[in-house]
Amino acid sequence: MRIAEILGAVHYLRELCSANEGQYWRDRMRDLMEAEGSSALRRARLTRSFNQGYRSYSRTYNTCSPSAQTAITRFLAEGTQLSEGLVKSFP
Repeated sequence: MRIAEILGAVHYLRELCSANEGQYWRDRMRDLMEAEGSSALRRARLTRSFNQGYRSYSRTYNTCSPSAQTAITRFLAEGTQLSEGLVKSFP
């Protein structure tokens, strides 16, 4: 669920900071749902986490500031760490 939340936050923040990535982060969320959304309940929870991350940061940041850039960097690092941990846990 945390990765979904991170994807939502990064989607909002990268757009705010003019990354011009279009739907890149939503597409990564779709990939996550295909891999992890084994039931309707699970997909709903993943979607809720993504939307929560997006909304939380849309209320916090209205402009691309150094703080927003720092948040992006931290989220990308945390997401990478979580993803790598999941990959290592599967033989």
